[in-house]
Amino acid sequence: MIIAANLKTNLTRKETKQYIQELDTYIKNNAISQEVLVFPAMSSLDENDTSIIIGVQNAYPTKNGAYTGEIGTTHLDEFGIQTILIGHSERRHIIGETQEVIVAKFNYYKELGFKIVYCIGEPLAKREAGEAEMMKYISAQYEGIDTNYENLIIAYEPIWAIGTGLTPTLEDIESMHKELKKKSPAPLLYGGSVKVTNAKEVLAVENVDGILVGSAALYSEHFCSMIQYAQELS
Repeated sequence: MIIAANLKTNLTRKETKQYIQELDTYIKNNAISQEVLVFPAMSSLDENDTSIIIGVQNAYPTKNGAYTGEIGTTHLDEFGIQTILIGHSERRHIIGETQEVIVAKFNYYKELGFKIVYCIGEPLAKREAGEAEMMKYISAQYEGIDTNYENLIIAYEPIWAIGTGLTPTLEDIESMHKELKKKSPAPLLYGGSVKVTNAKEVLAVENVDGILVGSAALYSEHFCSMIQYAQELS
Protein backbone atom coordinates (compact mmCIF):
# COMPACT_ATOMS: atom_id res chain seq x y z
CA MET A 1 0.00 0.00 0.00
CA ILE A 2 0.95 3.65 -0.40
CA ILE A 3 0.68 5.92 2.62
CA ALA A 4 1.21 9.62 1.88
CA ALA A 5 1.30 12.71 4.08
CA ASN A 6 0.58 16.16 2.65
CA LEU A 7 1.93 18.54 5.30
CA LYS A 8 0.53 21.58 3.45
CA THR A 9 1.59 24.93 5.00
CA ASN A 10 2.73 23.38 8.27
CA LEU A 11 5.94 22.47 10.12
CA THR A 12 9.19 24.41 9.89
CA ARG A 13 12.30 22.93 8.30
CA LYS A 14 13.56 21.87 11.75
CA GLU A 15 10.20 20.34 12.67
CA THR A 16 9.96 18.57 9.32
CA LYS A 17 13.42 17.05 9.70
CA GLN A 18 12.48 15.72 13.14
CA TYR A 19 9.17 14.43 11.77
CA ILE A 20 10.89 12.53 8.96
CA GLN A 21 13.46 11.09 11.38
CA GLU A 22 10.70 9.84 13.67
CA LEU A 23 8.88 8.19 10.75
CA ASP A 24 12.10 6.67 9.45
CA THR A 25 12.96 5.20 12.84
CA TYR A 26 9.50 3.70 13.18
CA ILE A 27 9.63 2.19 9.68
CA LYS A 28 13.04 0.61 10.30
CA ASN A 29 12.23 -0.66 13.80
CA ASN A 30 8.96 -2.25 12.66
CA ALA A 31 10.14 -3.67 9.33
CA ILE A 32 7.52 -1.69 7.42
CA SER A 33 7.36 -2.68 3.75
CA GLN A 34 4.73 -0.15 2.64
CA GLU A 35 5.57 2.80 0.37
CA VAL A 36 5.61 5.98 2.46
CA LEU A 37 5.55 9.45 0.88
CA VAL A 38 5.84 12.82 2.62
CA PHE A 39 5.14 16.18 0.97
CA PRO A 40 6.64 18.96 3.15
CA ALA A 41 6.04 22.69 2.81
CA MET A 42 8.24 24.22 0.12
CA SER A 43 10.47 26.09 2.62
CA SER A 44 10.98 22.86 4.58
CA LEU A 45 12.63 20.95 1.72
CA ASP A 46 16.04 19.70 2.81
CA GLU A 47 18.51 16.87 2.46
CA ASN A 48 17.21 13.82 4.32
CA ASP A 49 18.90 10.45 4.68
CA THR A 50 15.74 8.36 4.66
CA SER A 51 13.96 5.51 2.93
CA ILE A 52 10.82 7.66 2.85
CA ILE A 53 9.98 9.21 -0.52
CA ILE A 54 10.05 12.98 -0.17
CA GLY A 55 7.94 14.88 -2.67
CA VAL A 56 7.02 18.47 -3.41
CA GLN A 57 3.51 19.91 -3.07
CA ASN A 58 3.93 22.14 -6.10
CA ALA A 59 6.46 23.26 -8.69
CA TYR A 60 6.33 25.24 -11.91
CA PRO A 61 6.91 23.37 -15.20
CA THR A 62 10.36 24.85 -15.72
CA LYS A 63 13.98 24.40 -14.78
CA ASN A 64 14.25 28.00 -13.57
CA GLY A 65 13.29 31.47 -14.77
CA ALA A 66 11.25 34.60 -14.10
CA TYR A 67 8.34 33.00 -12.23
CA THR A 68 7.96 34.92 -8.99
CA GLY A 69 6.89 32.78 -6.06
CA GLU A 70 7.53 29.48 -7.86
CA ILE A 71 10.25 26.85 -7.83
CA GLY A 72 11.55 24.70 -10.68
CA THR A 73 13.55 21.56 -11.20
CA THR A 74 16.81 23.31 -10.30
CA HIS A 75 15.49 23.55 -6.74
CA LEU A 76 14.13 20.00 -6.71
CA ASP A 77 17.37 18.56 -8.08
CA GLU A 78 19.28 20.09 -5.16
CA PHE A 79 17.46 17.72 -2.81
CA GLY A 80 17.06 14.80 -5.20
CA ILE A 81 13.29 15.18 -5.35
CA GLN A 82 11.52 13.30 -8.14
CA THR A 83 7.99 13.12 -6.75
CA ILE A 84 5.28 15.78 -7.09
CA LEU A 85 1.69 16.37 -6.05
CA ILE A 86 -0.41 17.76 -8.93
CA GLY A 87 -4.04 18.85 -9.13
CA HIS A 88 -4.83 19.09 -5.41
CA SER A 89 -8.23 20.67 -4.85
CA GLU A 90 -6.74 23.51 -2.80
CA ARG A 91 -4.63 24.51 -5.79
CA ARG A 92 -7.59 24.12 -8.14
CA HIS A 93 -10.11 26.02 -6.02
CA ILE A 94 -8.06 28.38 -3.84
CA ILE A 95 -5.06 29.14 -6.08
CA GLY A 96 -7.21 28.92 -9.22
CA GLU A 97 -5.23 26.43 -11.28
CA THR A 98 -7.13 25.44 -14.41
CA GLN A 99 -7.08 22.01 -16.03
CA GLU A 100 -4.90 23.51 -18.76
CA VAL A 101 -2.28 24.62 -16.22
CA ILE A 102 -2.47 21.28 -14.43
CA VAL A 103 -2.01 19.31 -17.67
CA ALA A 104 1.04 21.43 -18.53
CA LYS A 105 2.59 20.56 -15.16
CA PHE A 106 1.67 16.91 -15.54
CA ASN A 107 3.22 16.61 -18.99
CA TYR A 108 6.38 18.45 -17.98
CA TYR A 109 7.06 16.27 -14.95
CA LYS A 110 5.96 13.13 -16.78
CA GLU A 111 8.67 13.76 -19.39
CA LEU A 112 11.20 13.95 -16.55
CA GLY A 113 10.02 10.61 -15.18
CA PHE A 114 8.70 12.00 -11.90
CA LYS A 115 6.40 10.00 -9.67
CA ILE A 116 3.16 11.98 -9.91
CA VAL A 117 0.40 11.88 -7.31
CA TYR A 118 -2.52 13.29 -9.29
CA CYS A 119 -5.54 14.49 -7.30
CA ILE A 120 -9.17 14.43 -8.37
CA GLY A 121 -12.43 15.04 -6.54
CA GLU A 122 -15.80 16.75 -6.46
CA PRO A 123 -17.41 19.55 -4.39
CA LEU A 124 -20.58 18.85 -2.43
CA ALA A 125 -22.82 20.59 -4.99
CA LYS A 126 -21.67 18.19 -7.71
CA ARG A 127 -22.19 15.16 -5.49
CA GLU A 128 -25.69 16.31 -4.59
CA ALA A 129 -26.49 16.93 -8.29
CA GLY A 130 -26.52 13.17 -8.89
CA GLU A 131 -24.11 10.49 -9.99
CA ALA A 132 -24.12 11.43 -13.69
CA GLU A 133 -23.26 15.08 -12.99
CA MET A 134 -20.66 14.11 -10.39
CA MET A 135 -18.89 11.65 -12.71
CA LYS A 136 -18.96 14.18 -15.55
CA TYR A 137 -17.18 16.66 -13.26
CA ILE A 138 -14.59 14.12 -12.17
CA SER A 139 -14.05 12.82 -15.71
CA ALA A 140 -13.15 16.35 -16.83
CA GLN A 141 -10.20 16.20 -14.43
CA TYR A 142 -8.79 13.28 -16.43
CA GLU A 143 -8.75 15.28 -19.66
CA GLY A 144 -5.22 15.64 -21.03
CA ILE A 145 -3.80 13.24 -18.43
CA ASP A 146 -1.94 10.09 -19.46
CA THR A 147 -3.79 7.62 -17.22
CA ASN A 148 -1.39 4.84 -18.26
CA TYR A 149 1.74 6.69 -17.18
CA GLU A 150 3.83 4.12 -15.32
CA ASN A 151 4.80 6.50 -12.48
CA LEU A 152 1.26 7.72 -11.85
CA ILE A 153 -0.62 7.50 -8.57
CA ILE A 154 -4.17 8.85 -8.45
CA ALA A 155 -5.65 10.27 -5.24
CA TYR A 156 -9.42 10.62 -4.99
CA GLU A 157 -10.36 13.37 -2.55
CA PRO A 158 -13.98 14.45 -2.21
CA ILE A 159 -13.46 18.18 -1.81
CA TRP A 160 -16.31 18.59 0.65
CA ALA A 161 -14.60 16.15 3.03
CA ILE A 162 -11.15 17.79 3.12
CA GLY A 163 -10.51 19.34 6.52
CA THR A 164 -14.20 19.30 7.45
CA GLY A 165 -14.35 16.13 9.49
CA LEU A 166 -16.99 14.83 7.08
CA THR A 167 -16.24 11.51 5.40
CA PRO A 168 -18.18 9.52 2.80
CA THR A 169 -19.45 6.18 4.00
CA LEU A 170 -17.26 3.17 3.36
CA GLU A 171 -19.86 2.08 0.80
CA ASP A 172 -19.52 5.43 -0.98
CA ILE A 173 -15.74 5.12 -1.06
CA GLU A 174 -15.93 1.56 -2.37
CA SER A 175 -18.41 2.53 -5.08
CA MET A 176 -16.36 5.52 -6.23
CA HIS A 177 -13.07 3.63 -6.25
CA LYS A 178 -14.70 0.84 -8.27
CA GLU A 179 -15.72 3.38 -10.93
CA LEU A 180 -12.40 5.20 -10.92
CA LYS A 181 -10.46 1.95 -11.32
CA LYS A 182 -12.07 1.67 -14.76
CA LYS A 183 -10.35 4.91 -15.80
CA SER A 184 -6.76 4.02 -14.98
CA PRO A 185 -4.61 1.07 -13.88
CA ALA A 186 -2.66 3.38 -11.55
CA PRO A 187 -2.74 2.84 -7.78
CA LEU A 188 -5.74 4.69 -6.32
CA LEU A 189 -5.49 6.44 -2.96
CA TYR A 190 -8.30 7.85 -0.86
CA GLY A 191 -8.04 11.26 0.81
CA GLY A 192 -10.54 13.49 2.57
CA SER A 193 -10.63 13.67 6.39
CA VAL A 194 -8.64 10.49 6.81
CA LYS A 195 -7.53 10.27 10.43
CA VAL A 196 -6.12 7.73 12.83
CA THR A 197 -9.63 6.72 13.97
CA ASN A 198 -10.91 5.75 10.51
CA ALA A 199 -7.76 4.98 8.49
CA LYS A 200 -7.83 1.24 9.14
CA GLU A 201 -11.42 0.92 7.91
CA VAL A 202 -10.72 3.03 4.82
CA LEU A 203 -7.58 1.04 3.96
CA ALA A 204 -9.59 -2.18 4.14
CA VAL A 205 -12.06 -1.00 1.46
CA GLU A 206 -11.80 -2.82 -1.87
CA ASN A 207 -9.86 -0.93 -4.57
CA VAL A 208 -8.31 1.44 -2.02
CA ASP A 209 -4.55 1.14 -2.60
CA GLY A 210 -3.57 3.59 0.11
CA ILE A 211 -4.36 6.97 1.62
CA LEU A 212 -3.34 10.61 1.20
CA VAL A 213 -3.55 12.27 4.62
CA GLY A 214 -3.57 15.99 5.36
CA SER A 215 -3.78 17.57 8.83
CA ALA A 216 -4.18 14.21 10.58
CA ALA A 217 -0.66 13.32 9.47
CA LEU A 218 0.98 16.27 11.24
CA TYR A 219 1.53 14.20 14.38
CA SER A 220 4.13 11.57 13.59
CA GLU A 221 2.70 9.08 16.07
CA HIS A 222 -0.70 9.25 14.36
CA PHE A 223 0.80 8.85 10.91
CA CYS A 224 2.93 5.94 12.15
CA SER A 225 -0.26 4.25 13.37
CA MET A 226 -1.75 4.61 9.88
CA ILE A 227 1.39 3.13 8.36
CA GLN A 228 1.08 0.21 10.77
CA TYR A 229 -2.56 -0.34 9.79
CA ALA A 230 -1.50 -0.63 6.15
CA GLN A 231 1.25 -3.06 7.09
CA GLU A 232 -1.22 -5.27 8.96
CA LEU A 233 -3.69 -5.29 6.07
CA SER A 234 -1.12 -6.08 3.39
